[in-house]
Amino acid sequence: MMQVWKLEDAGQTLVLASENDRLPCVAYWGPRLPEGEDLDQLALALLGDVTGGMLDRNPDLSVCPETTQTFPGQPGMALRGADGAVLNPRLRLTDVTQEGDRLTITGQDPALGLTYRAHIALIPATGVIEARSEVESTAPIRVEWLAAPVFPAPQLADELIDFSGRWCAEFQANRVAWTPGIHLRDNRTGRTGHEHFPGVILPLRGATNTQGQAQAFHYGWSGGHRMIAEELPDGRRQIQFGHAAGTMLTAGHRFASATLYAAQSAAGLNGCATAFQRHLRDHVVTWPHPDRPRPVHYNCWEAVYFDHKLPELKDIATRAAALGAERFVLDDGWFGRRDDDTTSLGDWTIDPRKFPDGLTPLIDHVHDCGMRFGIWFEPEMVNPDSDLHRAHPDWALGEDDQITGRQQLVLDMSRPEVRAYLYDHIAAVLGTYAIDYVKWDHNRVLPHPDAAQAQGTWDLLDRLRADFPQVEIESCSSGGGRIDFGILSRTQRVWLSDSNDAMERLRIQHDAALFLPLAVTGSHVGPRVCHTSGRILDIRVRAWVAAQRHMGFEMDPRELTEDEAAVLTRVTAWWKDNRDWMTRADILRLDSADPSVIAEQQLAQDGGRFVVFAGSAASSAQVLPRPLRLTGLDPQARYRVDLTNRDDHNPASRIGVPLSSGALTLSGQFLMTQGVTLPKAFPQTIWVLEGEKL
Repeated sequence: MMQVWKLEDAGQTLVLASENDRLPCVAYWGPRLPEGEDLDQLALALLGDVTGGMLDRNPDLSVCPETTQTFPGQPGMALRGADGAVLNPRLRLTDVTQEGDRLTITGQDPALGLTYRAHIALIPATGVIEARSEVESTAPIRVEWLAAPVFPAPQLADELIDFSGRWCAEFQANRVAWTPGIHLRDNRTGRTGHEHFPGVILPLRGATNTQGQAQAFHYGWSGGHRMIAEELPDGRRQIQFGHAAGTMLTAGHRFASATLYAAQSAAGLNGCATAFQRHLRDHVVTWPHPDRPRPVHYNCWEAVYFDHKLPELKDIATRAAALGAERFVLDDGWFGRRDDDTTSLGDWTIDPRKFPDGLTPLIDHVHDCGMRFGIWFEPEMVNPDSDLHRAHPDWALGEDDQITGRQQLVLDMSRPEVRAYLYDHIAAVLGTYAIDYVKWDHNRVLPHPDAAQAQGTWDLLDRLRADFPQVEIESCSSGGGRIDFGILSRTQRVWLSDSNDAMERLRIQHDAALFLPLAVTGSHVGPRVCHTSGRILDIRVRAWVAAQRHMGFEMDPRELTEDEAAVLTRVTAWWKDNRDWMTRADILRLDSADPSVIAEQQLAQDGGRFVVFAGSAASSAQVLPRPLRLTGLDPQARYRVDLTNRDDHNPASRIGVPLSSGALTLSGQFLMTQGVTLPKAFPQTIWVLEGEKL
């Protein structure tokens, strides 16, 4: 007996099928099927042949593949009893409930007292599928592995794209060929991690940024994930995501995966990217002030580091406001006796040496400058040299002789007393002062992975958000070490990278846009000499690269020349003039014919305007710039296109192109087929092109 269920929106169809009361499989996921499609016939078409050397029936690649079906690959869960005995569930489908665009699938093993549920929802507004799993047991069990609902991977995908990285070099895209067996990522750092971003993209053969079919997945968990991309011996493929293996350390009666987000596209990688961007912005993040424009941000870290002197901070705030900043953030160094990174983490009381009258004089000055005030915390960490650690050495996670990181240890966030202490001290600061922003940092990996650590942090954030709903929170973890949809359901901004090198940022932002919208992605204008790379970059490229995302500054404004200050003020004013539509725009990665050019197009929600950022990251192999093809336009419409930063010309362009002297009016068809020709540019420069639909 075959049973089928369908979830559908304007652009896609998801069909699940179950035979003989076994757990269902994804029978189809792709562009919307025609009305009247016979789903029973579709499900039958999924069944494969049986040939020599095989079992007499192909084990199901279900939403939770089972070892008891002699499944030849990674099962969807691995369980043990409280006594350590291996459990091999034999699940029978007992119920499927469909409520609109949501399915709940229930399977049970009465002999073991186990119940498995898969929750799958299609969100029509964005086209993203949300899927999560849970298992309940009448007796205590241990979970070594629990996958979110499992999806088959497409046969016409020759490769997958996953993501690695390091400090100051996040979101490095890796193209890995499909081969028989498992491609595995198991992030055991205890946090989302620079090293293993929890996402994968499956481009079908011939797909590019702007065309072709693709599927993509993101696992919204902040505690380290495991990803399995497996090709079975029979050729079928599966994608599994869950918590890093073996990180649910205690026995219990109920366990759950985080939410797996899935998107599919017939418009290249950009189709998946824009689905994720919209979904995160509109359905995951809770905005304290949804109608308030994203404020231009100033962070004092790379101006003063730990050297907090009130007169200097006031002077910096005055200058930052004159440049266009609307929020001032006091970074690390305001608490305990924090003169360097060796001491005082955990002692969240204001340093009277630096602020004898508390933070009020600085906050009042910031408000007088027309800015709001934010502050830095690193709640999950403790220095051995701190009053907190001396009082509660047992609150530190891990062994006494562990290797420290940045001279610090990790607090055990699974302990209620630790969370209560942190809540009381953070709430005391937020309740005493007019603070509307917190930069929440996390500067070392865990001594050992433990899912309870991430859950404890989520619980603390949830409590603070409930009691201080108007405070915006940024997730920072040595830059981009904790970026995922789980942390972003509790925060509103991410610090994408500790690198303020505009050339490094250009690439990082480009690849992060496969998942992240402008609204949450912090990008700052750094110092003339970048503190993490030593590179000297012109203020023009530094300012325009920051203007690609949620713009801010993180340099000492006292170092700016008159010309640099004028350029930064002008670009900041441009960003303010355009931020409302750009915040809701789709970020579309362009397929550049010149690999030295990293280009993107931000297209307004109504399609009526766009801006293109085309950065020259290196020297081109050819003499002249290759035309840059745009995307997402109306082929029949005409567009007025013009260079926004025409005055940023350089000697590489001796005569120029027509855009060098004025605007052009061109059809969408021409701009997407032939492309726009930009002036010759030196490396480490950027052109900004604006377009308006006529």
